Amino acid sequence: MEVQVLPPVLTLNTIMKAVIRTEKGDMEVEFYHQDAPKTVENFLNLARKGFYNGLTFHRVIPHFVIQGGCPQGTGAGGPGYTIPCELTGNNQYHDRGVLSMAHAGRNTGGSQFFICHSRLQTAHLDRNHTCFGRVTHGLDVIDAIRQGDRILSIEEC
Repeated sequence: MEVQVLPPVLTLNTIMKAVIRTEKGDMEVEFYHQDAPKTVENFLNLARKGFYNGLTFHRVIPHFVIQGGCPQGTGAGGPGYTIPCELTGNNQYHDRGVLSMAHAGRNTGGSQFFICHSRLQTAHLDRNHTCFGRVTHGLDVIDAIRQGDRILSIEEC
């Protein structure tokens, strides 16, 4: 008798996590899949394909954000498609360690994301950019990242 193994079922209480491995260390992330399910799914699908492996943090602004996910390394590239913003969830506030989708205008995000240094200069981004997760361990890595540092991999856990 063959045993069929089914994939895990996501429930409202399921916590989706990943590790962003960088040259400066690892950041553990919990995703806001209840508030931004399409953005989380997009990010994880790209990560599963290895899209982010070797890409740089092309934009680093102290006390603001670190930004990566551009295949060109310039801030102008993406995966070849766009996704809609998800701005109505409960966790749409840009605080220290929050992951958010970068875009060139509403509903133009794709692969570029940023991680906030602090709340001090990011409040104006609330409900303008989709927050889709937060760093739970490795916050010090955000401060260590410099422009040009590489993302080694992003792995679900």
